[in-house]
Amino acid sequence: MAMLSRRAQTSTDYVHPHRPLPVKAFNSIGRAVRQLGWSSDLVVETLIGETTRKSGLTDFGNDGHVRALAVLIDSINHEADLTPTGKLIQRSRLTGALIQRLRIEELFKQHPEIHDVDLGSVILITGLQRTGTSFLHRLLYSNPEIRGVTSAEALEPIPAGRDITPGSAVRTTRAMLAQRLLAYLSPEFNMVHPVDHQEPEEDVMLLDLSFMSQAPEAMMHVPTYARWLEDQDHTQAYEHFSRVLKILCWRHPGRAWVLKTPHHMEYLDLFLKYFPSALIVQTHRDPRKTLPSFCSMVAHGRGMFSDAIDPGEIGRHWSRKTQRMVELNMRTRDMLEPDQSMDVSYYDLIDDPIAQLRRIYEHAEISFGDVAARIAEQYASAHPQNRFGRHTYRLADFGLDAETVDKDFSSYRRRYGIPFE
Repeated sequence: MAMLSRRAQTSTDYVHPHRPLPVKAFNSIGRAVRQLGWSSDLVVETLIGETTRKSGLTDFGNDGHVRALAVLIDSINHEADLTPTGKLIQRSRLTGALIQRLRIEELFKQHPEIHDVDLGSVILITGLQRTGTSFLHRLLYSNPEIRGVTSAEALEPIPAGRDITPGSAVRTTRAMLAQRLLAYLSPEFNMVHPVDHQEPEEDVMLLDLSFMSQAPEAMMHVPTYARWLEDQDHTQAYEHFSRVLKILCWRHPGRAWVLKTPHHMEYLDLFLKYFPSALIVQTHRDPRKTLPSFCSMVAHGRGMFSDAIDPGEIGRHWSRKTQRMVELNMRTRDMLEPDQSMDVSYYDLIDDPIAQLRRIYEHAEISFGDVAARIAEQYASAHPQNRFGRHTYRLADFGLDAETVDKDFSSYRRRYGIPFE
């Protein structure tokens, strides 16, 4: 933490990511072993075999996840250029997802009544990355009556054993250790995106259990997987996603839910197929700021797993990707009833967060009493911008320029009246 306070802002040297000495040593040993002929490539059959042996279960469900996993693994092996540490972390992540699939199927067999769980009111916060979605998500979640996906649940929806409440000691400890590992591997990441195991997390991590989410392309250079993902039918992934939420609600009900991830912009029609009465809350900010900010976040994140960071490639990839997201999102919103969606300006949210909360509560027909307002005010006061340091970024760092961004996002800016920042 002392190092962070001295620096006070993030580095823009993305091609030389931070490496603690023990990680450097582990990576050196791993590369040496690889040169001797030992392969560290991920193998679908091996991962599946490991998880079935560990769990004693064999039913992963049948929703196309094996094909998605195979495409992802092939892209990781041939394109991601991961360090031995990065490969180890990804192996653990994929194995963990497979174990969760086994536990999910087993739980539904034991408790088929979960299929009938009603989540109640659902508020979905979506919008491009870096538009205030996390801040708004956490403000809404600060209300004890509004349920969300906790960090512990996102990492491990169904833990082993009987200790399954959201605040269980085992899951909380694991979430806290994951937070500390993140800070160890990338001390500056908290300046980019503050992470707290006590805060809610993006539900895209639940979609990742089907191996069909934007998470891998944000963490790694996997262009083949990313392109393949765009051409797929995501219906089964969203069906599985809805089942996992029912499990979480069955274990710990809530009067209302708040969900959040930019991923849903791309597949809003499918989200609404499974949550037809959800209120869509979309945040907006100048793309000249959001695009380089997110590219910087991606670069810092990828630096934890790879030594081969190409800022220009990140800029090209996410410029195209975010254009696709807003275009698909606008098409779907054109088909919605006016009262099913609303827009929140990033600037209004930062200027007066409580006023924007009140708008959302009224639209969702949820009471916004004095207690909820006081808790939200306390949260906003305790979580000011840049409290861990300043996140610095520039369009040019990623081969981007203001004129091109303005042209590419002109219809989006015009439709929502987004000002230049």
